[in-house]
Amino acid sequence: MAAQNLESFLAGAGDLVELVRNQQVGPNVYPGVPLEYSNWRNEQRAWYETAVLFNQSYHMVDLAVRGPDAFKMLENLAVNTFKNFQPDRAKQFVPVTPYGYVIGDVILFYLDENEFNLVGRAPALEWVEYHAASGNWNVTVERDERWAMRTDGKRNNYRFQVQGPNAMKVIEKAIGKTPDELKFFHMTRLTIAGKTVRALRHGMSGQPGWELMGPWEDYGAVHAALVEAGREFGMALVGGRAYSSNTLESGWIPSPFPAIYTGEELKPYREWLSANAYEAKCSVGGSYIPETIEGYYTTPWDLGYGPFVKFDHEFIGRAALEKKAAEGKHRTKVTLALDNSDVTRVQSSALSKGERAKFMEYPSSVYSMHPFDQVLDASGKMVGLSTWIGYTQNEGKFLTLAMMDEGFATPGTEVSLLWGEPNGGTTKPTVEPHVQTEIKAVVASVPYSEVARDSYADGWRTKGQ
Repeated sequence: MAAQNLESFLAGAGDLVELVRNQQVGPNVYPGVPLEYSNWRNEQRAWYETAVLFNQSYHMVDLAVRGPDAFKMLENLAVNTFKNFQPDRAKQFVPVTPYGYVIGDVILFYLDENEFNLVGRAPALEWVEYHAASGNWNVTVERDERWAMRTDGKRNNYRFQVQGPNAMKVIEKAIGKTPDELKFFHMTRLTIAGKTVRALRHGMSGQPGWELMGPWEDYGAVHAALVEAGREFGMALVGGRAYSSNTLESGWIPSPFPAIYTGEELKPYREWLSANAYEAKCSVGGSYIPETIEGYYTTPWDLGYGPFVKFDHEFIGRAALEKKAAEGKHRTKVTLALDNSDVTRVQSSALSKGERAKFMEYPSSVYSMHPFDQVLDASGKMVGLSTWIGYTQNEGKFLTLAMMDEGFATPGTEVSLLWGEPNGGTTKPTVEPHVQTEIKAVVASVPYSEVARDSYADGWRTKGQ
């Protein structure tokens, strides 16, 4: 009999580590836009030198949360403080399990009194939906599913980002006046092509810019106006290939593994989730193979969200995080800059008929939904985990975003990345026969981009996380 929910599916799935490592789903795709508008190198260059237009209208899930208890429910689910949180603000929303491990992270928009919108990957949104359905809160939720999961050819809202050194010049041209000065993660309203648009001060590629959103029926008019305004300032449209690599420079780990597969307190949630839920399909790739599925779980500190954890309110997982905070041993998020000559060695193996390393795709080398590669010290001991890998032409480097043990997070520390899967690789369709190899790397700051480090440092101080 077919599994009725995630709990029954997992009960019949055998070893959970083997399950997720051999899932047949590859990395997240970015539908609705071409892979490249020009070429991914120039598209990367544009967010560093001029400006880009990211079209985020298709690949993320939106969840509207409304009602008198919306604020209190969301506060109860987030590690973040909600002190001074008010309409026309946004924040990174980070929920954890009762055991203190991250379920996911999304952007939370405070649109109006008793009205919120959450945007991102499914796990964190499903956690919110579950608690809304519990009956303990006077709220309603409305899910606007991502493009790949729908057939009606429309969504509730469009979502664009204009980023880069010339971003505000593009915005000024599009609105016909000098734009407001906005603090990081603050919002305003403006008019483009006669349409009312909501704008958020944000930055994905490590450069300044705004995120713009509005009703789906206004998509065409607003998009065309932005494209026309950007011509004068060298703005490039960014396709799916370059989009997946922009996080390497900004330093955001895009894909926390949802830590809900185990634990008696989470059994009702697994029974609520369907057998077709994200967690029933998501794949893990890389050289790290833990003894149990819990080895893939992360804490807020692992992901660089330690400063967000505030014990000024009651929330699910607070007691567990207080204990972890008191223990004081946390991994630290860093960038690893891979050695160019070692990368060349790995790539050149594809030009032989002998043993080959796992192919390193450009610009994103991620080949599963959740990458986990071992980071080793000089003795071969694992001292960290790499979670996201790719190439940036702006730095001329392959970079990874990694979580390092204490004592190995200092910039300049020499380590190596264990690249590829053991025993020739798993059965994922994105994995070809290959041999594992080590790639030398140096620990560097996160974000790697100097511009991103400066702008994000200011942003975290002002947005009330």
